[in-house]
Amino acid sequence: MTPARGDHDARRTDVSEAVWRVLAERGFGGLTLRAVAAEMKATTGLLTHYFPNKRALVTHALEVLERRSEGRPRPAVAALEAADGAEAPALELLRAVLLDTLPLTPESRGGNRIWVGSWDVALADPELAAEHAARYRRSRERLTALIADAQQAGAMTSARPAEELAASVQSHVLGLVVQALLAPQDFPPERQTALLDAYLESLRTA
Repeated sequence: MTPARGDHDARRTDVSEAVWRVLAERGFGGLTLRAVAAEMKATTGLLTHYFPNKRALVTHALEVLERRSEGRPRPAVAALEAADGAEAPALELLRAVLLDTLPLTPESRGGNRIWVGSWDVALADPELAAEHAARYRRSRERLTALIADAQQAGAMTSARPAEELAASVQSHVLGLVVQALLAPQDFPPERQTALLDAYLESLRTA
C-alpha cells in the first residue's frame, strides 16, 4: 500500500530533522546515508526512498540549511523593530541584518560552521556550486535593496552603485565570519561588532 501523503510528508520532515542534527554534530564531512539512518534509528534502505545516492542527500542538506538559515532567530533585527515600533531606517536595518549573520552567539556560530563546511561540498560539484552561487546572489539582492534605500534617504553618501556596495558588504561580512570561526579568541563578538560598525561608517561617510 502506498503511504498516505500526510505520512510521506511527516516522514520527510523526520528525515530533514535528522539531516540537520547530523550536520550540526558532524558537518558535511560526516553526512552519510548511514549516519542519517542511525540518527533516525532506521535502515539505510528506508532512506533510499528519499535519497538514491549521496549527492541527493547533500542537495537536500543544502536545502535544509537554507531553510534553517532563513527561519533562524534574528535578535538584532527583532530588537531594532521592537525599539522603533515602526519601520526601521534602512541603514540601521542593514546593520541589524549583518549582525545577525555574524557568529556572535553559540547558535549562530554553529550555523555558520555548517555554512562554511558546505562550501567545499558545493565547489566539488558544478551544479551544487551554481545553486550555492544563486543563494548568495539572492542575499546580495536583499542587501542591495537596503543599501539603495539608505542612499536615497541620505544615510549613506557613497556614490558607488548599490549593487557594487552590496557585493563589498557581503564579502566583508563573509570574511569576518571565517576569521571569527578560525580564531574566536581574536575575534570575540565585541570585536566583530566594532569591525562591522567601522566598515559601515566608512561607507556612510564616503
